[in-house]
Amino acid sequence: METTIAAPKPSSSAETDFLPLQGTDYVEFYVGNAKQAAHFYKTAFGFQSLAYSGPETGMKEKASYVIRQNKLTFVLTTPLRSNNPITEHIHKHGDGVKVLALKVEDATSAWEETTKRGGKSYLEPTTLTDDDGEVVMSGIHTYGDTVHLFIERGNYRGDFMPGFRKWESFYNPPETGLLYVDHCVGNVGWNQMNPWVKFYEEVMGFRNILTFDDKDISTEYSALMSKVMSNGNGFVKFPINEPAEGKKKSQVEEYLEFYNGEGVQHVAVATNDIVKTVTDLQKRGVEFLNIPASYYATVLDRVGHIDEDLEPLQRLGILVDRDEEGYLLQIFSKPVEDRPTLFFEIIQRKGAKSFGKGNFKALFEALEKEQDARGNL
Repeated sequence: METTIAAPKPSSSAETDFLPLQGTDYVEFYVGNAKQAAHFYKTAFGFQSLAYSGPETGMKEKASYVIRQNKLTFVLTTPLRSNNPITEHIHKHGDGVKVLALKVEDATSAWEETTKRGGKSYLEPTTLTDDDGEVVMSGIHTYGDTVHLFIERGNYRGDFMPGFRKWESFYNPPETGLLYVDHCVGNVGWNQMNPWVKFYEEVMGFRNILTFDDKDISTEYSALMSKVMSNGNGFVKFPINEPAEGKKKSQVEEYLEFYNGEGVQHVAVATNDIVKTVTDLQKRGVEFLNIPASYYATVLDRVGHIDEDLEPLQRLGILVDRDEEGYLLQIFSKPVEDRPTLFFEIIQRKGAKSFGKGNFKALFEALEKEQDARGNL
C-alpha cells in the first residue's frame, strides 16, 4: 500500500462545520516541578512569563505557570499534594502533555456537539469570571489520559484567564522565533489508529488528509503507521501513530512502554527562520537528533532547489522535503525529559502542506540510534 493523500473536499461553511476551531489555544503539561519546568522552557526555548495560578490565587491543590512566545502558549502544572490526580498522572506517565486546548467561539456548543456524537465528557461547560471578563471552558477525553479543552475567550481582556494573575519576572531571555503549534502527534496502541481516526471523524468532524503505512515509515528494524487528521479549516492537525511489525522495537512501542499508555509523542512548532531558531536553541542547550552526512549528499537531488544554503542545514541536522505545493524544513529534538517520551519538532513551511515523508528513513534511523544507546531497540 502506498501513501494516500485525500482529495480536497469543498470548504465547509460555518453552518456545516459543527466544530469550528480557531487553532490551538494552549498546551498544558503535567510536570513534577512546574517552577523549574517554566525556567527550563524560558531558558532553553525562549518563552516569556505570562501568568500564574497557585495558593496565592486561591488554587490550593496545584500550581500552574503560563508562558508564551508569539501565539504559542504552554501551561506547566504541578500538584501540591500527594493524594492528587495530577500526582497519579505524573507517577504513571512522567512529565507529559495532559491538555490540548482548542480555541472556539462557543465552548458550550463545542461540548454539546461532540458529546452527542459519542465524545466522553471531561468538563461540562463552565464559566470563569473576574474583573477582566469571562472565559467559558468545556472538554472531552481523547486517547489515553489526554483531553481536549474547548476555550471560549472572546469576552475576556486579561492576560490568560480567571484564576490566574499576571506573572512578572526579572528573568526573560530573548525569544527564539517560535510562532505557533503546527501540529501535535499522538502515539496509540496496537490496532488503535483506525478507531481513533474514526473518533476524530465522527466526534470532532475532522478528516483524514494523509495516510502512511509501514512501507512508508520503516527501517531495517522497525516500522509504524500513521494517519493525519485535520479539522475543516486546517488550523488544527493531529497525526496519529500506531506500531507496526518489525524485527525490533519501534519508537512508538518504546514510547508506549515508558509513558505507560497512549499520549502525545511530540509537539511541532512553526518558525519563519529555522536556521536562526535552531542555532539559538542549540546554544541554549536543546539537543537534537544527529543526522548522518550521507543524507545531505543526495537531498538536493531529491527535493530540487531550495532558498537555503546546504552547509548550515547539515551542520545543524535540519531535514528537507518537498511536496507538490512547496518544501519544508524540519528538525526533531531528543526527549526533553529522562523518560524517552515527549519531544519537539521545529518546522518551517515554504509552501509544503505535508509532513516530511521523504525524511522518514533518515529520521527513524537517527531515532533507532538513540533507542539502541538506551538499550531499548
